[in-house]
Amino acid sequence: MPATPVAFAWTVRSKDENIRDFLVQHMALRRYQALSDLDHTELTRLLTDADDQARELLATLGFFNPALTWHHDKTAAPNASGHLGQVILDVQTGPAARVTQVQWQWQGEMTDPTSGVVLQSIIEKQWGLPPGEIFTQSAWDRAKNKALRQLVAELYPWGRLTQSQARIDTLNNQVSLTLTMDSGPVVRLGELKISGATKYGSQQVERLARLSSGQAYRQNDLLEAQQRLVLSGFYDSVFISLDPEGEQAQAPVNIEIKESLRQRWQLGVGVRSDSGPRLTAEHTHHSIPGLHWRAVSRVAVDKDLQSFGVELLAPPDNSLWRWNTSAQLQRQQQVDVMISSQRWRAGRIQMAPRIDRSYFAQYDVATQQNNPLGAVESWSGNFAWAWRDFDSLLFPTRGLGLGIELGAGTSLGQVQQPFARWLAKGLHIWPLGERSGRIALRASMGSVVIQDTRNIPTTQLFLTGGDNTVRGYAFNSIGIDLGNGQIGAGRYLSTGSVEWQHPMRWQGTTTDWETAVFADVGAVANAFHLLKAQWSYGVGARWRSPIGPVRMDLAHAQALNKWRLHLSVGFTF
Repeated sequence: MPATPVAFAWTVRSKDENIRDFLVQHMALRRYQALSDLDHTELTRLLTDADDQARELLATLGFFNPALTWHHDKTAAPNASGHLGQVILDVQTGPAARVTQVQWQWQGEMTDPTSGVVLQSIIEKQWGLPPGEIFTQSAWDRAKNKALRQLVAELYPWGRLTQSQARIDTLNNQVSLTLTMDSGPVVRLGELKISGATKYGSQQVERLARLSSGQAYRQNDLLEAQQRLVLSGFYDSVFISLDPEGEQAQAPVNIEIKESLRQRWQLGVGVRSDSGPRLTAEHTHHSIPGLHWRAVSRVAVDKDLQSFGVELLAPPDNSLWRWNTSAQLQRQQQVDVMISSQRWRAGRIQMAPRIDRSYFAQYDVATQQNNPLGAVESWSGNFAWAWRDFDSLLFPTRGLGLGIELGAGTSLGQVQQPFARWLAKGLHIWPLGERSGRIALRASMGSVVIQDTRNIPTTQLFLTGGDNTVRGYAFNSIGIDLGNGQIGAGRYLSTGSVEWQHPMRWQGTTTDWETAVFADVGAVANAFHLLKAQWSYGVGARWRSPIGPVRMDLAHAQALNKWRLHLSVGFTF
């Protein structure tokens, strides 16, 4: 393919490749290269303007005294159409300007020493461009936006940055910053103005939102109310905001919702990294006639797993507790063993953005291929609790999550034995800095206490391995070695993972992509002292998609000496 004709060749030379690429990309000379009718007089004028533009661009990066040398070789013709020769810019940026001081001025009700001084101190201490830092326009903009977000996050939603100034001493490469922030009044929530509630009523919206008139404004309270409404499944979209036309000190809250259809079908085709192509179908009825509960039916089919489930869920009460009952039938290939199982459950559940609780009675029955005992049954009473304290429930970058499941019951049939089961898990995301990413530490541990594990369904025991546990191994392929290549579930489980997640940057700006380096470990055994670690390690990529993080991991299973690709979507804890 022939090269695109240009009027002149254009090159930037600099010791810093980022500076070179930045100028080449943003300077107007690149655009004028395509003008075939350009002459020497016009090019000379453009080079004068280009010098000013280059200095302005370098100033945005903190270089206010660059040495720029232009070369215009009129005899050098890059091709037949390059009749104006070659233009070369040599760049010596000189030292970057650094911030020497930051002066704050505060206005509004946050100047009250009893309420606003703490927030003032937090904003000033966490200021993103402190003395000693290199001044750039992008860093200046980011720091101001962060300070404003901190101001309006609690109590002061009408806060604004009324004035900002960067005084630059170009001779000494120093910058002095001045900011004036007006908090406005302390705001409390007023009445709820709900629009769009027709099929399911305004009372249900109020129960799920849990926003009461008179409570202090917190931006996070509005976001959590929005999440509760969306996660309920009754609404396709929810938008919650303060009414700017209302009273400033006690602002009304606008809740705009779009209700879900009373019935909905969802069909899906996908690929699981552990079992290949997967077909799914789901039907939701949001208000069963007469009962007014929500019913969700699901079917999923792939090479290793075929399942059908039905769940009935009552509307939430004033404390967000909901009655629920469910049934699930499943046929699963676990390594070389086929297991058919049923699970029936009834109880109550409370789901919130930060804390989930549930208690329920459960009946299990499982039949394992070539098992002379046939179907094995049990019933149990259970309690589950999960707590999340992450900065974002969709794309967390810091925080802690803890969860525990407790159960006790007895096996059924000719041999009846009591048993107890517990499982604990945790996730800690530890930030290392804006440019350094974060460390994610994950761990889980559990056990089943019973005299003989053969007398309870294998679904009450433990297996591990797969996308969200020990990558590099197939789903639930780590367990007890039964001989002849067969793997069985065990009474003890232990897993752990450490992962470094690092943001990818392009031309100084953070993108929606991240890289990951990780090591996973897991073990299953019938005795605690027999737990034998199965290690894996690998690298991965993360993409912040509209539906949540998409994870792509390539992991090496140490015990198998094999690599495996894992794909998954979303963040769950």
